[in-house]
Amino acid sequence: MANRLEGKVAIVTGAARGIGQAIAKAFAEEGADVALMDLDAGWLAETATAVESAGRRALKIAVDVADGAQVAAAVGEVQKAFGKIDVMVNNAGITRDGLLVRMSDEDWDAVLNVNLKGTFLFTREVSKIMMKQRGTGGSIINLASVVGIMGNAGQANYTASKGGVIALTKTTSKELGKRNIRCNAIAPGFIQSKMTDVLPDEVKKAYQEQIPLKRFGTAEDVAKAAVFLASDDSSYITGQILSVNGGMIG
Repeated sequence: MANRLEGKVAIVTGAARGIGQAIAKAFAEEGADVALMDLDAGWLAETATAVESAGRRALKIAVDVADGAQVAAAVGEVQKAFGKIDVMVNNAGITRDGLLVRMSDEDWDAVLNVNLKGTFLFTREVSKIMMKQRGTGGSIINLASVVGIMGNAGQANYTASKGGVIALTKTTSKELGKRNIRCNAIAPGFIQSKMTDVLPDEVKKAYQEQIPLKRFGTAEDVAKAAVFLASDDSSYITGQILSVNGGMIG
């Protein structure tokens, strides 16, 4: 069976660890060359090694996703290196949790700038290239969150940013569909991470009781969904939110 992303070029932001790293690895294993982006290019060494071990090319780029000039330069560097861009994964994200009444302007702005503005900036720049790729178009995949759908106490900034990503995804799909550019989002639920690993067992059990499958998801679960949305298997799917949450919400 042929690799589903053979010959494609993808950008993955926040690729140094976690979900971003898992997506980059999965893309390479399916035949894609991958431009890896994070705030510090030095953080990307492990991911780049994994991509190259799969026999694909890796390009490491340091970028602040909330800086329009840096984003435009980074996208231009990928275009120059690989000649095209087929897939864009807007994964970079941060949290600055706190109760709404105590949240500072700085914490609000930081999260919205990275999670939502960063997604907008990359979508804008990549779309310009994808629109010129006669007929081939492209696939834009945005990382939302289950809390962007249902809300979550103590995360007003994060939930607002992810709810905004969902709305941006739907609008992007409507604007760019005629150019054969698809845009979908993945909304992960509770994903196993270093943060969840340190939770007390009773807290983890309480969270898992909310999930019909009775387990946390993995970064690889999300990566499999990203491969599907990046591939031609989803060629008639756009403007959708794919929930990867173990049945936590419908």
